[in-house]
Amino acid sequence: MFVQWTQDRDGHDERGATMTGVDPSRLDDQQLMKELETIHRTRHDTLLYGSNDALRAHNERMAQLEGEYLRRNPRRLVSAGRTREGARERGCGETAAPGTPGT
Repeated sequence: MFVQWTQDRDGHDERGATMTGVDPSRLDDQQLMKELETIHRTRHDTLLYGSNDALRAHNERMAQLEGEYLRRNPRRLVSAGRTREGARERGCGETAAPGTPGT
């Protein structure tokens, strides 16, 4: 089930009428990235101001879109600083030399 998003008078995302949407696997790469950018941009407002149903629908759609992205990009570039090991190294460097530029 996919959800059509609308905005209320204050500009907050709200769940609109339930509708059949495009399955993420049928989106081309550019469409998928646009959908991901949109859903990540609206995440904060949905969390703060959306109904429980809106948040649940947002979670489901985000998981579908992110899952499709990961399926298409199994060897995507992963920044060393975004791994547990990289975070530990960054943490050790900060502890050993606080205030050092670049840490």
